[in-house]
Amino acid sequence: MSHSMTQKTALQRISYFFVTLLQRYLPDPFIFAIVLTLVVFALVMPSTGQGPVQVVEAWAGGFWKLLSFSMQMAMVVVTGHAMASAPAFKRKLAIMASIAKTPGQAIVLVTVVSAIACWVNWGFGLVVGAIFARELAAKIRGVDYRLLIASAYSGFLFWHAGLSGSIPLAIAGGANIETVTNGAVTAAIPTSETIFSPMNITILLVMLVTIPLLNRLMHPAPQDTIEFDTSELLESNDSESIDKASMTPAERMENSRVLSGLIGLMGYVFVVYYFIQNGFALNLNIVNFTFLFSAILLHGTPKSLLNAVSDGAKNCSGILLQFPFYAGIMGMMTAVGSSGDSLASLISQGFVAISNETTFPLFTFLSAGIVNFFVPSGGGQWAVQAPVMMPAGAELGVDAAKTAMAIAWGDAWTNMIQPFWALPALAIAGLGAKDVMGYCLLALLGSGVIIGLGLMIF
Repeated sequence: MSHSMTQKTALQRISYFFVTLLQRYLPDPFIFAIVLTLVVFALVMPSTGQGPVQVVEAWAGGFWKLLSFSMQMAMVVVTGHAMASAPAFKRKLAIMASIAKTPGQAIVLVTVVSAIACWVNWGFGLVVGAIFARELAAKIRGVDYRLLIASAYSGFLFWHAGLSGSIPLAIAGGANIETVTNGAVTAAIPTSETIFSPMNITILLVMLVTIPLLNRLMHPAPQDTIEFDTSELLESNDSESIDKASMTPAERMENSRVLSGLIGLMGYVFVVYYFIQNGFALNLNIVNFTFLFSAILLHGTPKSLLNAVSDGAKNCSGILLQFPFYAGIMGMMTAVGSSGDSLASLISQGFVAISNETTFPLFTFLSAGIVNFFVPSGGGQWAVQAPVMMPAGAELGVDAAKTAMAIAWGDAWTNMIQPFWALPALAIAGLGAKDVMGYCLLALLGSGVIIGLGLMIF
């Protein structure tokens, strides 16, 4: 008697349950942002002594404070899509994707590539992971596309403890550190004590082994697998042959390889100059700049690039609509009322009250994870939690670098179930948050155990 259904493992059953549950009940991320806004509005008034008008003013006052960041994130999507759609870049990705031969290998490979890329620079890793996942989905039959994208996004766990982590870099710079930490830290803390500390390196290495394996073990049974529709990759060839003799002067300019070559060369001159002057100091602006001028050169003609950018811009709606609402939530969370506290600082103080020297790093991590739901910005979270957690850690005798990294890890941790940061990757992938969050929830649980134990043991 033949069986058409493959028996599921325990982890497959658990992941299937959460994926099915969230696909049914998790609404669009915009609804998530609205609900968070209303929840914070209701909590801020009684906890901080502010009236409804004050809270609305804080909300509206913060609403546009992420405009420049929103534009940067929109450019991440547009430039990433433009570069990924260039035939030459696709060929390079195809070569890299050929390393994987089975669905399991594809899941492990995309997780590792994304994790390393995010450790180097989170913006770079976010784009590269999603693009690489799409390529693997087109090459490997039988691999679940939702899990591929979730695995790529799970690499984002590694960013805040990496080279672009805003918190370790902020305290390494030393600027305003005494003011931000309420006098708890008076001198810069080098990255040798944070990013490159034995504790951080150990957590990173353990996660680099376990998270890809966890993602691999979550792969659904064949009957539950949803593959990528490869017809979506069959885009029209914008460089199709055109009779140049019949072109108007304007059309000749639009299809000119000389114009693309000259402006692309100009851009790359600056890229080289930047890295000579600054070393390998990546930030969103230089990542987007490099992606854009790479796309210009790879597409060859202005018309081909324009078509690619037009396609990519269609995926930016979530960023443009939702980021202002999160900025408004941050405004309410950080607004100080008559009590002298903000809701974000009160959450931190609550965890401090139940901590001792041993448990303080763990509770700092957990509190940062909760605050991250409402303040999904590393810099913003540091500004909110550092004045509370750093002095408390010093009073309990906890090393300042460890407290800072506990905040950093907490900020990265709950990104797994916070749609804010997933929007660019989802836009590139063409999926919704409900498609991947079931898998991301298990990545959250697995990584939380590893990070929590690491903070307690060291």
